Amino acid sequence: MIVPAHARKPDGLDAVSIVLDNVSLSFAGTVIFENLSLQVEGGKCTCLLGPSGCGKSTLLKMISGNTSIHYQGSISFSPRSRRGNMTAWMSQNDLLLPWMDVENNVLLGAKLRFKRDSHQRQQAAKFLTEAGLGEHATSLPAVLSGGMRQRVALLRTLMEDRPILLMDEPFSALDALTRIKLQNMAAQMTRGKTVLLVTHDPMEALRLGDKILVMAGNPAKVTAIFEPGGTTPRNADDGSVGKQYPLLLSKLLEQ
Repeated sequence: MIVPAHARKPDGLDAVSIVLDNVSLSFAGTVIFENLSLQVEGGKCTCLLGPSGCGKSTLLKMISGNTSIHYQGSISFSPRSRRGNMTAWMSQNDLLLPWMDVENNVLLGAKLRFKRDSHQRQQAAKFLTEAGLGEHATSLPAVLSGGMRQRVALLRTLMEDRPILLMDEPFSALDALTRIKLQNMAAQMTRGKTVLLVTHDPMEALRLGDKILVMAGNPAKVTAIFEPGGTTPRNADDGSVGKQYPLLLSKLLEQ
């Protein structure tokens, strides 16, 4: 697969880190985070695992700037390389607009910002070709498979060209083989960006993560850190994957 030009950056170049400093959050009398401090390294993929309800998705929403979540402490980006929104979001649900064809779904962000021009259309066409969707540019989402729809959702996220990608279980609804294919594509096409990926799948984390954070507890905190090493996406038979999988699984089962 050809890696898009904007993603071909050496590690660390123009990369933006996410910095949480003493972040606390309570909801309905329950303390979710208390003085949580961590740094998500720029230009890398960090995977966040932990039991359901420990605050992983809430953390992504806080980083995205969701104004409905009122927390104490600070969440910042370093360096703050440009103005405006620094994050793009991809979720488990593709959220494609059913009345728009594939190309216009990919261009949705540009359309909403009144920036849908010839350059944007050329970039979208290039992405679609690289993702194997060039022949489906004029198709409606209803005729696409689940894997194809998620590819479109990924391209729409990449078209935002934000330095930070927040991904909330984006591949969990797919069958095993399609999930692996889309993981491979995402690893290639997001290279050089700062990715924070929430997942419940330890194998997915080991295939995609430069760093893996295990979060648990009440209030939630990071209880373990894994760094598999090497280049992503890793194969299941990679030595580091085989060595760390039982350790990661054991840690998750402790939570």
